[in-house]
Amino acid sequence: MEATVCATHGAMGSVLRKLGALLSDEYKLLTSVKGDIMFLKAELESIHAFLKKISEFEDPDELSKCWIKAVRELSYDIEGGIDSFMLSLGAESSRKSRGCKGLLSRCMDLMTNSKTRHRMAKKIKVLKQRAIEVSSRRVRYKVDDVFSRLSRTSIDPRLPAFFTEMTRLIGIDGPRDKLIKLLTEGECSTAQQLKVVSIVGFGSLGKTTLANQVYQKLEGQFEYQAFVSVSQKPDLKKILRNILSQICWQECTSNEAWDEQQLINKIRQFLKHKRYFIVIDDIWGTPVWRTIKCAFPENNSSSRILTTTRIITVAKYCSSQHHDRVYEIKPLSATHSKSLFFKRAFGSEGGCPLQLREVSDEILKKCGGVPLAIITVASLLANKASTKEEWLRIRNSIGSALEKDLDMEEMKKILFLSYNDLPYHLKTCLLYLSIFPEDYEIKRDRLVRRWIAEGFINPAGGQDLEEVGEGYFIELINRSLIEPVEIQYDGRADACRVHDMILDLIISKSIEENFVTFSGDKKLNSLPYDKVRRLSLNYHAQEHIMVPSNMIVSHVRSLTIFGCAEAEHMLSLSKFHSVRVLDLENREVLEHNYLKHISRLSQLKYLRLDVRRITALPEQLGELQNLQTLDLRWTWVKKLPVNIVQLQKLACLLVNCTELPERIGNMQALRELSEVEINQNTSPSSLQELGTLTKLRILGLNLNWHISNTNGGMKAYTDNLVMSLCKLGMLNLRTIQIQSYNFCSLDFLLDSWFPPPRLLQRFEISTEYYFPRIPKWVASLDHLSYLGIYVDPVDEETFRILGDLPSLLFLWISSRTARP
Repeated sequence: MEATVCATHGAMGSVLRKLGALLSDEYKLLTSVKGDIMFLKAELESIHAFLKKISEFEDPDELSKCWIKAVRELSYDIEGGIDSFMLSLGAESSRKSRGCKGLLSRCMDLMTNSKTRHRMAKKIKVLKQRAIEVSSRRVRYKVDDVFSRLSRTSIDPRLPAFFTEMTRLIGIDGPRDKLIKLLTEGECSTAQQLKVVSIVGFGSLGKTTLANQVYQKLEGQFEYQAFVSVSQKPDLKKILRNILSQICWQECTSNEAWDEQQLINKIRQFLKHKRYFIVIDDIWGTPVWRTIKCAFPENNSSSRILTTTRIITVAKYCSSQHHDRVYEIKPLSATHSKSLFFKRAFGSEGGCPLQLREVSDEILKKCGGVPLAIITVASLLANKASTKEEWLRIRNSIGSALEKDLDMEEMKKILFLSYNDLPYHLKTCLLYLSIFPEDYEIKRDRLVRRWIAEGFINPAGGQDLEEVGEGYFIELINRSLIEPVEIQYDGRADACRVHDMILDLIISKSIEENFVTFSGDKKLNSLPYDKVRRLSLNYHAQEHIMVPSNMIVSHVRSLTIFGCAEAEHMLSLSKFHSVRVLDLENREVLEHNYLKHISRLSQLKYLRLDVRRITALPEQLGELQNLQTLDLRWTWVKKLPVNIVQLQKLACLLVNCTELPERIGNMQALRELSEVEINQNTSPSSLQELGTLTKLRILGLNLNWHISNTNGGMKAYTDNLVMSLCKLGMLNLRTIQIQSYNFCSLDFLLDSWFPPPRLLQRFEISTEYYFPRIPKWVASLDHLSYLGIYVDPVDEETFRILGDLPSLLFLWISSRTARP
C-alpha cells in the first residue's frame, strides 16, 4: 500500500483517504458540499494516477516540474483544510454534556456547527477550482505530450571506468589482489566448482573500475572471458548476446532473432566443458541475476564469475552458496585520497602549495575517500586560481555544486542512479535525512518514529508500523545509501550517518521539491518558497538565524532545531498550526515557557525535547490528542502533567526517571514506557494499572522506593508490581529494564514471575542487588537474546541454565564471588 505522504506527490495519498472519510455518514455535510467533494476526489484520483506515471521518468523538463509542484502544494493545502474542519467538529463534539447545561451547550454547538460547515463549503469550492485549474494547465501546456517525447534511456555514466589507465589509479592494488585471491583460492581442490564473488558498495566508490582491473589482471588465465554491464533497466537479450559475442564471436551475426532461452542454451552449450571468467557489472536486482546465471554451467572446471552491485542483499544472493564471497569496497584511505587529489589537481603529490594544505584537507574530508568525488573536485580546482580564497569558495560551495557546476554532472548522474532506483516510499524516507546536519549520528528509533508521524509509512495487512519502518531503515543500509553506526549484539545498526556526497544529493533534491527548507547553513540558501513544509534550523552552523519575514510557517509539518538559540531568535510555536513533528535539540537555553502555546499544535504527533532547562510541561499537553511519541529523556522533567493520561494515541513515552503517572491504565496505546520511576509517591493502584497496558512491548523501571514494611506497605508495592509484570508477560512484553541507584531488593522477582514472560527477548538489570541464583523463570525464556544480570555466587549450575537458553546472543553477568 502506498504511503500517505511522499516527497514527489505531497499529501495526495492522505488527501484521498480523508476525502473518502468526509463522504461517510459520520460527517453530515451540506448536499452541495458532498457533490463538490465527490468531484474533487475523482479529479485528484485522476491527477494522482498521472503523477505516478510521470514519476517513472528520471529527469522531467522544467514545465513538467512546475506542474508537479503545483499538484504537490495543492495536496498539502487540501489536507490542511480537511484537518481544520475535522478538528473543529471534534472540538464541538468533545464539549457535549448532559442536563440543562448540556442542552445549552448543544444549542450553541448547532449554531457553531452550521458556521463550520458553511466555512468548509466555501473552502471546498476554492480548492475544487484550484484542482480544475491544475488539470486545465496540464492540458494547456501539453504536459502529457512532453512526457511522451522524453527518453527513458541515457548514456551510461560509468563508461569512463572501463577505460581508466592503470597509471591514474591510486590505492587499487590491495583491493584488486584481495579479490584475485578470493577468486582463485581453492582451484587445486578436488571439488572444482563454479565460484561467484561479489563486489558491493555505494555509487562512485569504483566498483566497475576495480572489477575491470581484476578482469585485465586475470586475462589469459581462463579459456574464455566476458565483461558485461546490466544497469537499472536491463535488456536481457542484449546482455546475453553481448556475452555470446565475447566468448564466441562467430555467433554474433546469427543470434539477432533468438529469444532469451535460445541465447542461454547456446552459451551453456559453448561453455559446457570450458574454463571461463565472466564479470557481470552493475546488478540492481535478484530476478535478472537468476536469469543470467542460467547461462553458466556448473562444469567442475574452476570457472569464476565476478559481480558488482550497490545492494548488499543482491551481493549475498549472487555469491556462491558454499563460499559466500562478498567483498565490500571501502573508501580510499587518507593517504591514498591525498595522493589522488594532489596528482589530479597539481600533476604530482608534492605539487600542493603550502597555503593550500589546510583547505585541501578540509576538501578531502568532504569527499570522504570516494574516488570519483576526489577526482571531480580536483579536476574542478585544477582549472581555478591557486589562491586560498578561491579554494575556500569551492570548499564552501561543494554542497551546492551538485546542482550548479557542470563539472559535477558525471558524479551527480552516478549518485542519482541509486536514488532513481528507489520506490516512492524509500525516496521520501531518504530525502528526510537531509534534515539532519553533516556528520550527524541519526538514531534508528528516533528516525523511524518521525517517519511514522510524517505519514511516510503505511503498512498493509495489519503490519506493525515500527517494524515496517525499521525494514525501510535496513533497506537504505542494504542499498549502501546510509552508513550503519553502532552495530548491536544482534547485528542491527542502532544509528546511521549519511555520506557527505549522498547528503549533498538529497539536500539538492529536497530543495528542488520544497520538501525541506534549511536555515542556518549559509551555503544552502534554501529559502525561495513562501510556504514551508519542513523547516530545519541549524544554530550550530550560524548562531543568529534570521528567518525571513515573508516565510509562512503555518504550513510547516515538521520543525527541527539543532543548537542553542536565545529566546528572542526563536519562532513562536503559536504560528505552527500544521506541525506534526517538533524536535528541539537546544540543550541549555530554552525554558519551559517556550512551550506555553503547545496546545495549539493540534496535529502534533511527535515531540522530542533535548533541552536541559525544561523541568516542567504545561498542563495543556493533554490536549494533543494526536500525539504518538513523547521523548523527554534529555530534560529534567520529574513529574508529568496530570492530564497526560488523556493522550489516547500515545504509543511511546520516553522519560528520565519521571514518576509513574496516576491512571496510567487510560493510556492503552502505549507500546514503550521508559524509564518511569517507582517511589514512595507511587500509588499501588498505578502499579496495578500498569498490567492493563495490553500493547506494551518495552518497559523501563527505575526503583527508588524507601517504603516502610510496616503494615505490609512494601509487600503491597511488590505484590502489585509482580501482578502487573505477570499480566504484561502473558501479553506483548518483549523488553524489561530495571535499574536502581539505591540498594533495592529484587527478591520478589526470584520465583514469583509466573507464568514466565515467554515472548521476552531482553532482560536487563542495573542495581546493587545480586540474585542469589538465576531466577527459575529465566530458564523458560526461549526467545531471550539479551541478558544483563547480577548473580552472587556464580557456579556451574548458573552457566548450565544460561547455556540452555536457545536464543541467547549476549550475556552480561556480574558477580562478587565465583564457585567451581
